[in-house]
Amino acid sequence: MKEIKAYIHNHRIGDVIRALKESGQCNANAGCHNLGVIPVQSLLKAVDAREQHYSVELAEEVIHESKLELVCEDHQVNELVDIIARTARTGQAMAGWIYVSDIIQAVPVAGRP
Repeated sequence: MKEIKAYIHNHRIGDVIRALKESGQCNANAGCHNLGVIPVQSLLKAVDAREQHYSVELAEEVIHESKLELVCEDHQVNELVDIIARTARTGQAMAGWIYVSDIIQAVPVAGRP
């Protein structure tokens, strides 16, 4: 199993999720699990100056973006990464990063026995 994490501009995240779902590769039956989106602050350059904000905590200019996370089967990685990279494009030279990591172990959190 693999974990894919992608840091994506907020204005692209909806299209990325839609493309993943429409591919048929990103659902539990296909082996893609735990799709999540987490709001984050990033030091990337903004596509539009209105996206740039000053973070008092970081003492830097930041943009608000999304971190997409999902777990998939090894054979799905290339297709899912390609969908994310293609759909997350903003027209900038640097629009984010996609990371792929090995999952050593996955343990379900079960309800009552």
